[in-house]
Amino acid sequence: MRTIVTAAVLACLACAGPIETTWSQPATAVLPAADQPAVATPAQATAQDRRIAKLIASLIPKFHISSAELDDTISERALDLYLDRFDPLKLYFYQSDIDEFSRQRHQIDDMVKAGDLSLAYTIFNRFTQRVDERVAVALELLDSEFDFGKDEYIIVDADTAEYAKNPEEATERWRRQIKYALLDLRDDDTEGAEARDLLRRRYTRYARRFKSYSNDDLLEAYLTSVTSAFDPHSTYMSPSTLDDFNISMGLKLQGIGAALREKDGNTVVMQIIPGGAADKDQRLKPDDVIVSVGQGDEGPMVDIVEMPLQDVVSMIRGNAGTVVRLGVKVGGKGKVETYKITRAKVELEQSAARGKILDHTMPDGSVRKIGFINLPSFYMDMQAARENRTDFRSSTRDVRNILMDFKSKGVEGVVIDLSRNGGGSLTEAINLTGLFINRGPVVQVKDSRGQIQQYNDEEIGTVWSGPLVVLTSKFSASASEIFAGAIKDYNRGIIVGDPATHGKGTVQTLMDLGERLFLTQRQNYGALKVTLQQFYLPDGESTQRGGVAADIVLPSLTQKMDVAEGDLKYALEEDRINGARHDIYNLVPSDLLTELRQNSEQRVKSDEEFVDLMRRIELFVKQKEEKTVPLEENAFMQRRDELDAQKEEEKEELEQETDKEVFRDTFYNREVINIAGDYIEGLRREKLVRAN
Repeated sequence: MRTIVTAAVLACLACAGPIETTWSQPATAVLPAADQPAVATPAQATAQDRRIAKLIASLIPKFHISSAELDDTISERALDLYLDRFDPLKLYFYQSDIDEFSRQRHQIDDMVKAGDLSLAYTIFNRFTQRVDERVAVALELLDSEFDFGKDEYIIVDADTAEYAKNPEEATERWRRQIKYALLDLRDDDTEGAEARDLLRRRYTRYARRFKSYSNDDLLEAYLTSVTSAFDPHSTYMSPSTLDDFNISMGLKLQGIGAALREKDGNTVVMQIIPGGAADKDQRLKPDDVIVSVGQGDEGPMVDIVEMPLQDVVSMIRGNAGTVVRLGVKVGGKGKVETYKITRAKVELEQSAARGKILDHTMPDGSVRKIGFINLPSFYMDMQAARENRTDFRSSTRDVRNILMDFKSKGVEGVVIDLSRNGGGSLTEAINLTGLFINRGPVVQVKDSRGQIQQYNDEEIGTVWSGPLVVLTSKFSASASEIFAGAIKDYNRGIIVGDPATHGKGTVQTLMDLGERLFLTQRQNYGALKVTLQQFYLPDGESTQRGGVAADIVLPSLTQKMDVAEGDLKYALEEDRINGARHDIYNLVPSDLLTELRQNSEQRVKSDEEFVDLMRRIELFVKQKEEKTVPLEENAFMQRRDELDAQKEEEKEELEQETDKEVFRDTFYNREVINIAGDYIEGLRREKLVRAN
């Protein structure tokens, strides 16, 4: 009988990435904020708001994994996060505003403990005042002429940007912002009066957005700034957000199957849900920016830049079988591409494990029979398991069946692809590891009191004892990292892919505040999502931030993307605990691993497609690290042409892939199989495995 992990541990295992807001559930479409009547800006906190603040102040230090106090350090971080939430690119506040707010930098902790939310309202009201001022200037500037031949630039790096010191500096910043926006639209064949009208609507909508802010919205923004100062996954859900969350969780997963977040006024794709419509379509990817949305085959494309994320989500999601069109900037750069996606329910079959046997010809001409398993998530039919049904679906059961088929057909080695696996059930990560090890610890879990619990594979024996390669990437998170880390600690197989996995080594739980106050949910006070546990591998290393390091690294664009846990503000640091006693398999000899690396490096250096990939990686890094963008038209368009050429090459690669393929025959995957073939041969040579 294998270990079953508690619901608390499973609560948010798959939450890999920023927590701002993630939605992939259906809802009826609502009008965008610009078309809704404005309501009065909240003037002051209510008695309930103050009570909620006090409750959050008492709960989060008690339950958070760090055991940190709500103190001056958290107070400083909270102020920075709250300011960044409204003005991340420093376009609205004056430096004098920031200096004024900073005088209370060390008082937020004491104020929240006392239920004093006055600073939240002071900052917000000043912000809405500055927005009105800047939008008025922007609308006036849109009536003026712009010199696109002038050699000047715009700062695009938030850390490099500075707050304006006076109205003249603010106006100059906005003149350049508008010039950039006009060039950006011109590159997408929108210019002249049409482009200026679009920007007028965009800026006006942005100003109206904050006129519709409610007390709930402001309370959520402020208290989430406080909780996220502990770590980026600890957040506060207001009563209205909790209501929406509960409704959405009761609905079947429909829509396009993508988790979204808001960043600097843009809607950014955070994760593609395996088996969903976007996953099947194959074009939409993490880090893409959605700039417009259209309904059906011919509905008008609505500009969504600076639109509240909840409104954007309501436009994108909808009933299965309906069509939505997305205007997408690949990776947030280049021309806008229109993707037409038919909404659909997420199909378990498409997110389930699938296997294929490859008769792979090695560079020396020999042929290896290798079993390839594509595993997009660690899944389990929880309801069927609770009902004790003997035929419930799970990733472990499906992989077991695939492995048994592989063995009957004489495969020599197995590759498990976790490169798109964002996590899932921890129970499944433990059980699936048990298919490859005899028995023993798979993961250790520590709580805020420092208590450690060990979760073991209890089943004696293995299903596959031969050569094993685990393919990972920066998108392999949570449960994927538990599995890969255990395989590595046991020396059971080799890890191939990006330098390290995602690095999310924590778990969150949702606390209903109404239940905390009244023992029963008599009143909706919202909820606190708090990071209460951390994961550790059998040897005691945490997967937090550092993830699981690859034994053999292959070049990729994903390894250069800022999408890992360590890229988030105030992500918890990694640490370690005592290791647990476990078996060590002699299946990763150091001399063989060195040989495998050297062979792979030589093949990569002589492969034209890898050489071209490394060229594109170099260009990507160069553009990502740019602090400024030229506003002289020729220089702007030349830079954009480079971006578009790179995106076109990537698009051609993607078009060669289909969701029906278990193994995609790309130069990257062929090298993974070459490594597996070398690994099989090396283990046989050292008499560590037997030929079938």
